[in-house]
Amino acid sequence: MTKRYWNINLEQMIEARVHLGYSKKRWNPKIAPYIITKGKHRRNAIHIINLAKTARFLSEACDLLFDAASKGQNILIVGTKKWPQKVADSVALAAIRARCHCVNQKWFRGMLTNWVITYMKLFKLKHLKVLENKGRFHSLPKRDAAILKRKLSTLQRYLGGIKYMTNLPDIVIIIDQEKEYIALRECIILGIPTICLIDTNCDPDLTDIPIPANDKDPISIRWILSQLVSAISEGHQKNLIMKKKNLIMKKKI
Repeated sequence: MTKRYWNINLEQMIEARVHLGYSKKRWNPKIAPYIITKGKHRRNAIHIINLAKTARFLSEACDLLFDAASKGQNILIVGTKKWPQKVADSVALAAIRARCHCVNQKWFRGMLTNWVITYMKLFKLKHLKVLENKGRFHSLPKRDAAILKRKLSTLQRYLGGIKYMTNLPDIVIIIDQEKEYIALRECIILGIPTICLIDTNCDPDLTDIPIPANDKDPISIRWILSQLVSAISEGHQKNLIMKKKNLIMKKKI
């Protein structure tokens, strides 16, 4: 894995409230090495995350994502937290910026482990989208057209972020390990490497690269995602440059 320098600013992490964990009542003892101490915030005693550890693992995650993107591998971002709603929006925007796939509304059990069924649903989504673009719905009876439009809307909402994913992802980024536990288990079963944003209530042993950080605040999540997206974007640029070089070499031959 390529080791690169990533501009991870501790002051920015503090401003983004990355260091604020859960209260002691909700903590996971396995997270102890990633905690500095118990502090006070809004009258509740909470754990303070060690930002030096956050910077270290975030840098490792960026290295892994850079290498994956530079090789043209598929990257999937999963974050379906309903509160605050801005989290789902942040995941969608990050996926667009990084030119990768995302699931930000609902994770269906078996989405990866039962990939054949998921692929069939994606094929149905694309087929219905083509029919809509060609205006075929207008030629159908109103009841049939309404059923197909409702089906298309549902598929677009839940699978729209992975509609161009033709194979299983090579790396999965998970926002909030506790919320996305089913997605994490599927990745473990399939042997897909995972990068997890873990708060003080999570188990760091379940993921390949844990990033200890506040997963309750959309500002913290956006900041972490911005660092990961930057690494993916740089990897895509390297991949594009290599493709151009290979094309030039083939023309010379």
